[in-house]
Amino acid sequence: MRFMLKAILDTEKANTAAKAGTLGKTIQGIVAELKPEAAYFMDEHGKRTGLIFFEMRDASQIPSIAEPWFMAFNAHVELHPVMIGEDLAKAGPGIEQAARKYGA
Repeated sequence: MRFMLKAILDTEKANTAAKAGTLGKTIQGIVAELKPEAAYFMDEHGKRTGLIFFEMRDASQIPSIAEPWFMAFNAHVELHPVMIGEDLAKAGPGIEQAARKYGA
């Protein structure tokens, strides 16, 4: 299943890594392990943030996916299942059924 990981880095930890010259290398290493479909980097509320889209087969993978961000950057980590257009198209009948059953 496709997931989005949002990692919001602790500013102090990220600044320390930047000053040591390891920020980029550490992020690249963590991201490479996920073999993502896509990875984007931005700020969220003024903090360095990564959005990484990848496949996760089993919930037991969560610790190995999240822990590198916790350990390296004391990051706030969120994991969300996400869909592409094809997934949404497949979901159509379920959406219609829910609308018929629960729609006002």
